Amino acid sequence: MLVSGVDESLVVTERAEELCLELARLKAQAVLTRLNPTADQRTLVIGCDSVLAFDGEILGKPADAADATRRWLRMRGRSGVLHSGHCLVDVAAGRRAEAVASTTVHFADISDDEIAAYVATGEPLAVAGAFTIDGLGGPFVERIEGDPGTVVGLSMPLLRRLLAELDLRITDLWTTVAPGGQTVEPLGNVRS
Repeated sequence: MLVSGVDESLVVTERAEELCLELARLKAQAVLTRLNPTADQRTLVIGCDSVLAFDGEILGKPADAADATRRWLRMRGRSGVLHSGHCLVDVAAGRRAEAVASTTVHFADISDDEIAAYVATGEPLAVAGAFTIDGLGGPFVERIEGDPGTVVGLSMPLLRRLLAELDLRITDLWTTVAPGGQTVEPLGNVRS
C-alpha cells in the first residue's frame, strides 16, 4: 500500500459525495505518478476517501481533540451518512471506474466521560467523522444502514462492481497457490 500524500484541504465543495470522490481521484492519481509497473504485471490502483455528512455539514478528520469532542457532543444519539469515494484505475488499460458508497451511521447516546476517554485515545483524530467502527469507536455506533466496509473506508461490493466496469472479476484479485507451492498473484500488484 502506498500513501498518496494528497493535501485534502485543496478540494472545496458543498456536496459530500463530490468531495470524497474528487479526493479519491486525486489520491489514485498521486499514487499513479509514483508507480513504475513492469510490462508483464497488471497493476490496479484504488484511491479512496471518506467524509461524514452530518446536519448539512461535511466532516472530514477533526482538526484537534477539541474539535473531535465538539463533534461527538453533537453526534451522540443522532445519525449521519458516511460517504466513501472509490476511484479504481487499471494502469495497463488506461481505464478507470469510480463511484461513491454511502452508509447511514446511528451513534449511541454516549456520556461526556465516554467522549473524553475516546478522544484521549487519539483514534478519532485520524479518521473522517471522528469515529471508527473497527476500532475503539465501535461500541459508540448503535447500528448502520448499509455496507460496513463503506464506514471502514473500502466497500467490497462497490469494488466488485467497479472491477466489472473494467472487465475484471473480484476473483481475479485472489492470490492462488501454483503447483509446487509457489504463490501467484493473478494481477501482479494491487495498490491503494
